[in-house]
Amino acid sequence: MKLTTEVPVNISSHPIDYNSSLLCLGSCFAEHISSKLDFFKFKVTSSPFGILFHPEAILNVVEKAVNDEDFTEDDVFQHNEKWHSFFAHSRLSRNSSAEILAVLNSAKKELKVASEQATHIIITLGTSFIYRHRSTQQGVANCHKLPQDRFEKQLTSITDLKKILKRLVNSFENIQPDVKLVFTVSPVRHIKDGIIENNRSKSHLLTALHLILEEKTSKKLSYFPSYELMMDELRDYRFYDRDLIHPNALAVDLIWERFKMNFISQAIYLDMTKVEKLQKSFAHRQSESKGEAFEKLKAYQYKFKKELTQKYPFMRFPKL
Repeated sequence: MKLTTEVPVNISSHPIDYNSSLLCLGSCFAEHISSKLDFFKFKVTSSPFGILFHPEAILNVVEKAVNDEDFTEDDVFQHNEKWHSFFAHSRLSRNSSAEILAVLNSAKKELKVASEQATHIIITLGTSFIYRHRSTQQGVANCHKLPQDRFEKQLTSITDLKKILKRLVNSFENIQPDVKLVFTVSPVRHIKDGIIENNRSKSHLLTALHLILEEKTSKKLSYFPSYELMMDELRDYRFYDRDLIHPNALAVDLIWERFKMNFISQAIYLDMTKVEKLQKSFAHRQSESKGEAFEKLKAYQYKFKKELTQKYPFMRFPKL
């Protein structure tokens, strides 16, 4: 008996392995994926500018990075005793203009280097709604709690989204011609926009994205259906957090397993299992710091750590 509608996922023709260099950008679900990749010790750079929901917000920082354009005083402002930038999430905000400019330019450098070195870039699109600053017409990544009347909320058309996504793809391909791009649409529902509005927003993203995928016949572009997995395969509120909006840990684990099955090379599954066992052993709180059980644990950790770091020198684990 089948109790769910299974969403088919295409197996990647360019699977990820431990030789891959990864970059994750986009909405908060991008951070879920990058945290899994980081846990399994892949070489991953995650969201240098923080969470970016709209494709235009992603494009803005990517073009800054690939063109090596420094952030200047014109790109920052003070509000509520903190300095912010419309290019970045509030986690980059700082106490002075000098501090935030240093953080922004460091993030730009990190994004540029990651883009140049990336074999795979995973981009999670969150919404088609963008807040545009009325005086500058810049589509902002974050409003930073400024008064609402300073912004105009717009639903980006499919045509404009398609243009933005084309520029985004071209930017990455220009800096790294062999890069593989994996797009997905965030399963997080933006209920504050309204139920109907959220569905319109997601449908615009999906339509524009698949138009790009159909035009770009190269297998270097692919799609992972995290949104469809959440909406159809996991169609039950037991897979949501208490806010009934965000996927809970179980849902993230299930979606990650589907990503792993279809985008990560089976040749490294055994090594991933070893990494997982080692990571869990480090996370386990020991009540004793000596004795036979303690010595066995340390020997177990030493064995796996030595084996993994000899095979993959870039992996870093806690000191024993």
